[in-house]
Amino acid sequence: MAQWLRFEQDGQTKFGTLNGETIAIHSGDMFSGPAETGETANLADVRVLMPCIPSKMVCMWNNFRAMTEKVGGEIPEEPLWFLKAPSSYLGPDETIRRPKSYDGPVVYEGEIGIVIGKQCSEVSEADISDYIFGYTCINDVTAVKLISKDKTFAQWTRSKSFDGFGVFGPMITTDIDPLTLTIKTVLNGDERQNYPVNDMTFPPHRLTSLISHDVTLVPGDVIACGTSVGVGSMKEPENSVHISIEGIGTLSNTFIQ
Repeated sequence: MAQWLRFEQDGQTKFGTLNGETIAIHSGDMFSGPAETGETANLADVRVLMPCIPSKMVCMWNNFRAMTEKVGGEIPEEPLWFLKAPSSYLGPDETIRRPKSYDGPVVYEGEIGIVIGKQCSEVSEADISDYIFGYTCINDVTAVKLISKDKTFAQWTRSKSFDGFGVFGPMITTDIDPLTLTIKTVLNGDERQNYPVNDMTFPPHRLTSLISHDVTLVPGDVIACGTSVGVGSMKEPENSVHISIEGIGTLSNTFIQ
């Protein structure tokens, strides 16, 4: 298992692996033969960035059985997904801000994210592990009122793609079994979500394979696997939200109205 992160040090963007509080700095490409430089940095002395820059973030809807049961829905026969705009991406410890064009509830959604390690198109589930680099934490922020505002057109992309609504990080953990993990969301000190990854309708390997038959995935792309019960709006003038997955890390941000 390794934990990869990108960070800013002395005005330069670097990447490496984390061991305790020390970063082993690497050169090259995180996804293709990275090499240790022999240099290190203290985690406390750098600014951690989003761990990669995806060409796209593919996001799931209705992918947890407990959530489907709660809302009285039906288990989907295939993945139901949408895209977040690249301009929505936001890293750890950054501020999420309410869009000026929207006055409704803004919702947090704690999720696990799959990070792609090499180009992936029409790959079988049996072979897909070779294409998954690792896993990260995601807050799929949503302007929920917009989705059904227009009865003729469900606005998934707009409601999910405002600037700062695609939050992920702080690290990518490799060589970990996602089905053993639990996702927790804490809002303003109160635990709001605590649910197991193994409740997914389409688990990570099957999900990635199926999506690869729809679109080509490239290194650094992220699949947000969907959320479960406990989603809710961030109502205070200033809100702290923490998405934690043991073995991966904690994604912390502030949402300001």
